[in-house]
Amino acid sequence: MRIEHLPKDNAARISPIVSRNSAIKLLKQFNREEFHIQHAETVEATMRYFARILGYTQEQEFWGLVGLLHDLDFEQFPDEHCIKIQEIMEAENIDPEIERAVVSHGYGHRVNVKPEHEMEKVLYAIDELTGLIGAAILMRPSKSTLDLTVSSLKKKFKDKKFAAGCSRDVIQQGAEMLGWEFDYLIDETIKAMQEKELADKSR
Repeated sequence: MRIEHLPKDNAARISPIVSRNSAIKLLKQFNREEFHIQHAETVEATMRYFARILGYTQEQEFWGLVGLLHDLDFEQFPDEHCIKIQEIMEAENIDPEIERAVVSHGYGHRVNVKPEHEMEKVLYAIDELTGLIGAAILMRPSKSTLDLTVSSLKKKFKDKKFAAGCSRDVIQQGAEMLGWEFDYLIDETIKAMQEKELADKSR
């Protein structure tokens, strides 16, 4: 199973098999911790944001579902993360491209499925980064992304003791895979999370 570099707005990938409602139900079936649900929704929103700004305008739902389900197996099967998820997704008849994408974010750790499509590379880069940003805002008086700057986050990035579970190497490797400046990746990910925060507040 291999995702090629498909053209932007490729019609074959506009309508994933699974709906968002079904994906949320599946996510909550395997995850009880509110933190894990929140992280999944943050990565979902960030993936949708990048799909839009990168020109995959008709694939935002697909990219979002990849983000929403990327850690589906983590809470119940932490030692088999990105491995057990394949069994779960096949049993649930999840789109094989979603399966491949979520598995690829474990590249270099438990699996050898390398991120190839731009979507997969974005997921690989932003998964750990959104976690780092989330940890950083908890330390701020505002508890908000809205006043978070790139320079402020980079200070946290350099402090290896801060949010030590967030792999700096993976974030940097993700930026390199994408051919992006590190600051660009950080800036756009912050913007994605700011957009989500504003949307949540308006509900």
